[in-house]
Amino acid sequence: MSNQYYLSMHAESSPESAACILAETGEKTSYRELEESTNQIAHLFRSLGLEVGDGIVVMCQNHSMYYKLLWASHRAGLYFTPISWHSTAEEAQYIIENSEAKAFIASSRFGSVAETVRSQLGNGLSYLSVFGEIEGYTVLERAMDGQVKTLIRDETAGREMLYTSGTTGRPKGVKFPLSGKPVSDTAPDDLSYIAEGYGPGAVVLAPGPLYHASPLMSSRAMHRFGGTALVIDKFDAERTLRFIEAYKVTHLICVPTHFIRMLKLPDAVRKKYDVSSVKLIMHTGAPCPVETKYAMIDWFGPIITEFYGGTERVGGALIRSDEWLKHPGSIGKSVMGTAYVVDEATWEVLPAGETGVIYFDTGEAFAYHGDEKKTKDMYSPQGWRTLGDIGRMDEDGYIYLSDRKSNMIISGGVNVYPQEAESRLITHPKVDDVAVFGIPNEAFGEEVKAVVQPAPGVDGSVELEAELIAYCKETLAGLKCPRTIDFDKSLPRQDNGKLYKKALKERYL
Repeated sequence: MSNQYYLSMHAESSPESAACILAETGEKTSYRELEESTNQIAHLFRSLGLEVGDGIVVMCQNHSMYYKLLWASHRAGLYFTPISWHSTAEEAQYIIENSEAKAFIASSRFGSVAETVRSQLGNGLSYLSVFGEIEGYTVLERAMDGQVKTLIRDETAGREMLYTSGTTGRPKGVKFPLSGKPVSDTAPDDLSYIAEGYGPGAVVLAPGPLYHASPLMSSRAMHRFGGTALVIDKFDAERTLRFIEAYKVTHLICVPTHFIRMLKLPDAVRKKYDVSSVKLIMHTGAPCPVETKYAMIDWFGPIITEFYGGTERVGGALIRSDEWLKHPGSIGKSVMGTAYVVDEATWEVLPAGETGVIYFDTGEAFAYHGDEKKTKDMYSPQGWRTLGDIGRMDEDGYIYLSDRKSNMIISGGVNVYPQEAESRLITHPKVDDVAVFGIPNEAFGEEVKAVVQPAPGVDGSVELEAELIAYCKETLAGLKCPRTIDFDKSLPRQDNGKLYKKALKERYL
């Protein structure tokens, strides 16, 4: 228990300090309570027959219970798989079966989905509910009450088994091997860029859903350092500012969509809240428009760090505000091994300034669970791996992304990257969200199409379509701009900031 990053140490040294706070209600979970409840749940898992290397799937709203389940599974040597609260019963069933989970834990908020899952899967696994009863489920809070609050005898470090977004097919489970080490020997999450300033007195707010990697891992890391994770039920731009002021948030973990929503608040609303407590803002998950990043730095100061990476932990890049202001638009330099820009036709490394696929020569060993081909497809002949992003590198080693390979449009033989048009259009005051992608064109193969979600109070019209196309052409070549724009009340954007373009493209195929 000497490891300073071990949960039990904080429960012993500062038992009543807040490990979690629910922002809406102020309800606090102390380190003592987190220690005791996670031990009880770990014992419960053992009583249900869950052994080291088994997995659980969790469908739950943002809540302190999320951390209790996560830490309990970590202490019991289990794989912890969170799933979206938007999941249908069929989607949940797929992940439960694909991950080979031994238990499914669901919040009563999603009881109808949970009941359907159990009716389809039958009695082959354990079913637990939280926050109330679900037909056929054991209420976890009651079941854990009979368990002791001390450590389980065979405590050993578990891991997350997260699923990719599935924007181009079924989600794939990213499975890393277990370390086999005691939890007390586990080093802090290798997220040093997040952990700057973490510790007693620090408060981290990750307003995204905890079923995504960045909010989950960045806020859970705070527990290793003895600070507080502030939990909100669901992101709302103004409420987030109010919570920053009320709880003196020191660390904010965002995706660019959060930035855009906050920046589009009226000036009077933004200026109403004191956000001076924030010492570090980290953003990840999706490309950030240059204008948006400038505006955030102007508002909060040069405290914004961008991290590029993925659930697969294949390489990574980082850039802080001072560097970004000298290299606007860059995602930074590689912080995990060496990055290469590769021509996939020849597998040659491209010189500075030329565009190709970004590969990294390092990263933790993993496999897409049950998909050997997808795992193999990540590798170059040199043994490097990629997340599938296209970009270039300048002579100083700073990386600039163009787009995902899967999003690239080829129109008349020219490569068009939708991200450029999206980053331009999202800055228009009448645009709340936008997706740009390719659709079939007989003469050119593909043409550029946009679907726009108008800002509140704005109606889509032929006049607005013309205005937005002209706005795009002010800064981009015509071939990069949409030829036509449709309007939609809501775009299928995931809570981690990524657009589910597959669903949009299917309308036009």
